[in-house]
Amino acid sequence: MGKITKAVIPAAGFGTRMLPFTKAIPKEMIPIVDKPSIQYIVEEAVASGITDILIILSRGKEAVSDHFDRAPELEDSLLLKGKSELYEEIVDIANLANIVFLRQKEVKGLGHAVYQAKSFVGNEPFAVLYGDDVILGEKPVTRQLIKAYDKYGLASCGVKEVSAEAIQKYSSLKVEPLGGRDYKVLDMIEKPKADQIFSLFSILGRVLLTPDIFDILRDLPAGAGGEIQLTDAMKLLTLSKGMTAVDFEGVRYDMGNKCGVLMAAVNEGLKHPQTRDEFKAFLKGLKLD
Repeated sequence: MGKITKAVIPAAGFGTRMLPFTKAIPKEMIPIVDKPSIQYIVEEAVASGITDILIILSRGKEAVSDHFDRAPELEDSLLLKGKSELYEEIVDIANLANIVFLRQKEVKGLGHAVYQAKSFVGNEPFAVLYGDDVILGEKPVTRQLIKAYDKYGLASCGVKEVSAEAIQKYSSLKVEPLGGRDYKVLDMIEKPKADQIFSLFSILGRVLLTPDIFDILRDLPAGAGGEIQLTDAMKLLTLSKGMTAVDFEGVRYDMGNKCGVLMAAVNEGLKHPQTRDEFKAFLKGLKLD
């Protein structure tokens, strides 16, 4: 098997759960301390061995592509002020990977977004990192999925158990253990009703797909919410080719959710060398009801 070098980041959604912030600013630019959430996702891909990344955007999200571009005026200003370390950090953002952008002209669901990557992907397996999900930990989740692909030769998805209340908002998987944190996927459903729940395992933010997915997506009818659901396509891929799931290591933050954004800011703010001491003292001084 060849090395997996391509990743797709769907980031075309409107971010309605984060309004009014997202009225003028893309949700992918919501900061966690001093970096936008999309940068954490790109850095995970790069740390997993990905060299080529396609970010799928919609109208009005030029700030995302600007962030990964060079900024000569800012760079010159930093150099003139002797801020060489900050200069290097800013330049490094533009050199993280070969990043290209594609505009999704109609937002018809995650499956439709992924289908737009067909020409970019070609006939290679590829990772998909959902633009709403920042997952932080010592082992990049994408690398964990690549390891599973190398072991089993099948598409794979990153899963965690969620609450019984949350499962109906996500997907539910029917699985059987393969050993360790790996599972064989037997079936899946998007946004299940109470009597359709297979388990509390749900796909959260990361999948590794084979190019077979594009033939499935091409003919896939709309599913839950009237959208082309990637989960529906992965169900058919599971039934025809097989798929594995990895109960991944890492902490996931839903950056399309107000509480998720706050939790990310608090947890990472307590780790950041420039904020942790002052922020910790501030939190200790709070009087909580």
